[in-house]
Amino acid sequence: MDTHTSPTGTTDRAAAVETVGLTKRFGEHLAVHPLDLEIRENEFFSILGPSGCGKTTLMRMITGFETPSAGRVLLGGVDVTGVPTRNRDLNMLFQSYALFPHLTVFDNVVFELRVRRTPRAEADRRAIEALELVKLAHLADRKPDQLSGGQRQRVALARAVVSGPKVVLLDEPLGALDQQLRKEMQVELKRMQREVGITFVYVTHDQEEALTMSDRIAVMSDGVVQQVAAPEEIYNRPQTRFVAGFIGSCNLLDVDAPAGAAGDEVSVDLPGVGAVSGVLAERVAAPSRGTLLLRPERIEVSRTGAGVRGTVTELTFLGEEWHARIRAGENLFRVSVSSLAAERELAGFAVGDELSLAWRPQDARIVIR
Repeated sequence: MDTHTSPTGTTDRAAAVETVGLTKRFGEHLAVHPLDLEIRENEFFSILGPSGCGKTTLMRMITGFETPSAGRVLLGGVDVTGVPTRNRDLNMLFQSYALFPHLTVFDNVVFELRVRRTPRAEADRRAIEALELVKLAHLADRKPDQLSGGQRQRVALARAVVSGPKVVLLDEPLGALDQQLRKEMQVELKRMQREVGITFVYVTHDQEEALTMSDRIAVMSDGVVQQVAAPEEIYNRPQTRFVAGFIGSCNLLDVDAPAGAAGDEVSVDLPGVGAVSGVLAERVAAPSRGTLLLRPERIEVSRTGAGVRGTVTELTFLGEEWHARIRAGENLFRVSVSSLAAERELAGFAVGDELSLAWRPQDARIVIR
């Protein structure tokens, strides 16, 4: 496995979770293809993908709720493939919160410790510490129905971490919250994960959540992990057409890719446009059909500059930026232009205007997959 350098400089963290050839079949359907995956200690790791991609099935195999068709699950280097969920050193946080309505906030949090026969004084202390972590100690005597949705979510998180598990798995826990509260909870979840030092495995279909909170992201599609990398790597250097199209907005242009090594600057033809430059994202052994990946914000737009000439077919104002669709030959480009740039350089631009599009070769990645 690769060595990871965190933003704080930490390297070579041990694996908290490993899957080795982990596979799941439902009849003839292969829900999760054989998967080798390593999730590091104290890492905020997201499993991201659309509905039906296999991410929840993967999580259920890690927790023990689902039996693998093949392969192994290791927690802290120990094979737990056949170990019941209750005996795995992990906890889960669900979208439904699953709080006991008849118990107070404090009793909901301390419940698991009492089931484990933790000495009362220690259990009470740890429950209060968990509530302080989520900033709800002052509401310890309230019942769940006296709390807001965000507060109930915090109680559920306190309960998930109070026993000090090695791993907490979170299955779309913010899905029931409104947009503003979701954004606030994204920041809070990351803060709490750093403070408690527990590995978080976060399952979501929301790319913004994954990009905002994660140390690394595994992007899944049709039971296959397409790419595992840090958010910046996933966004700026996608390895497949699917990853580029699923994460953010991206122009996906069909091209004939020449043979070459990863990183080579090459020229490819766009129908009705001619030759444009890009960089091979991977080694191409022989000329192949591929995709040129180009983020809308990486395209420079001008009225008279050199580059690909196109006609504005659609404009949308979003406050801080404009989104434009510009047709060039047989290609339709999506372009993002900041409001400041539009005001200074494209004053009065409108549908029907002819503009020039230009980009750095390194911003146009060419993939075969």
